[in-house]
Amino acid sequence: MNEYILLLLQSLWLILPAYVANPVPVVAGGKAPVDFGRKFSDGRPILGPGKTWKGCAAGITAGTLVACIQILVGEHYGLSSQYGFVEMSVTLGVLLSTGAIVGDLVESFFKRRIGFKRGQNLFLADQLDFLIGALLFASLEVKISIPVLIVLFVLTPTIHRLANIFAYKRGLKSVPW
Repeated sequence: MNEYILLLLQSLWLILPAYVANPVPVVAGGKAPVDFGRKFSDGRPILGPGKTWKGCAAGITAGTLVACIQILVGEHYGLSSQYGFVEMSVTLGVLLSTGAIVGDLVESFFKRRIGFKRGQNLFLADQLDFLIGALLFASLEVKISIPVLIVLFVLTPTIHRLANIFAYKRGLKSVPW
């Protein structure tokens, strides 16, 4: 197999639980906001009404379930031993999914501080927040190579943009970013 294609597949394999966890809260929705509707000392919402407990739980659950499927697929096809894919575990799935959600929450907090409204695009931060969170959390469990990091930081903004356009056209999002 071509080494660049293998690197691409290894990178996508690693980040798949986070890629699933990130958009699920949009679909799952929910009523109870994570910040309980409270305001920060600047008078703005801490996170805003779009960040809900139900959405966070659904995202983490979905990403972890994807990791469970990856465990089965990885073992069946020997992806770790034959192709050098990271050996997925439930713990790694939880870390990636939780990191993706936390990264998004942190970015929302900072967007509110600089006066950005819900749904307002902050160039690249909206595309990379969940990735950075997922990778930071995952690094507690696995070593992530520089080539994998490069692939993910280059590829993720495009994948994120295409996914958001798709969600917008399907009526799941009110804006295409």
